[in-house]
Amino acid sequence: MTDKPLSAAAGPSTAAPSLAYMAPAWFAVVMGWSGLAGAWLRAEFLLGDQARALGTLGAVLAALAFVALGLASLRRLSAHPAAVRADMLHPVRHAFMATLPISMLLLAGLGVQLAWRVDPWLDKAWALLWIVGSVLELAATVWVIGRWLQPKEQGGPQWPTFTPALFIPVVGNVLAPLAGVPLGFEAWAMAQFGVGVLLWPILQALLFVRLIQAGPLPARLLPMLFIPVAPPSIVGLVALQLQAPAPVAWAIWGVALFFVAWALSQWRAMVNQAFGMPHWGVSFPMAACSALTLRLAQTPDGAWLTLPALALLAFTTLVILGLTLNTLRGLRQGHLLQPEG
Repeated sequence: MTDKPLSAAAGPSTAAPSLAYMAPAWFAVVMGWSGLAGAWLRAEFLLGDQARALGTLGAVLAALAFVALGLASLRRLSAHPAAVRADMLHPVRHAFMATLPISMLLLAGLGVQLAWRVDPWLDKAWALLWIVGSVLELAATVWVIGRWLQPKEQGGPQWPTFTPALFIPVVGNVLAPLAGVPLGFEAWAMAQFGVGVLLWPILQALLFVRLIQAGPLPARLLPMLFIPVAPPSIVGLVALQLQAPAPVAWAIWGVALFFVAWALSQWRAMVNQAFGMPHWGVSFPMAACSALTLRLAQTPDGAWLTLPALALLAFTTLVILGLTLNTLRGLRQGHLLQPEG
């Protein structure tokens, strides 16, 4: 991937030049902390108030990150509009546009988990946040998949540029019912869920074909191999939310666990790479898998999962803390907001 379009876009403006390189992937930080907060809240049945306190702390950090990144994105749009257009045209970065509405859906879900029916105005705020996120997510999905109708010379699909990042819009759609159903938007949320369920196996099949046709992902994109963990993890949570038969949820959990093991087979190569925002691709999928595992531990046949679920949650927490520390260090040293190498 070349950085020339972005570099050229950043040239005319002298206002906050580093913001030109703050791609939409930065909202993966919000997704990671939101997912971790949700996972800790699901551990409340085992750890009580301690889990709820940690979940609340994670939700606050996710909300603060969302506000900070939202303000920075508005500043970037004003100072470097051509850089934003370059992201939208980029063969890989364009899919990360969906991380903004996904962050909104996740924050609305945390609001429901932590403060539902506490205050009517808060309930309206969660509902409004969910509605805006849902509409933007569907629009982002249509836009991303719509690129497939274009010739490859105009940004259409090519095997080398097909990466797990294309799963991101799918994640947002299957996520819709988790907050949408308790908020009273069941019909729309399930319709959106259907879109995600349609696209998930198609994209998974295409990813396998891409690996065969074009070879392994570039080394610095290897952390994205965790992204396919997210769709089955969320679908499993929705299935349990809707009281689907337990064997269905267990089967879906097995799919998620397979993709965790598949991605972990490349763990050494991932950690040997210089830290960059693609590493945040590990965060939300692992948090979602932790949440599903904890939820299954509450089922009649899932008591044996209690210790593995807590171990998975602890591992995910350490990973996200490590990602956060590396991100803060990268910002302080100035090597994260730089042109791509």
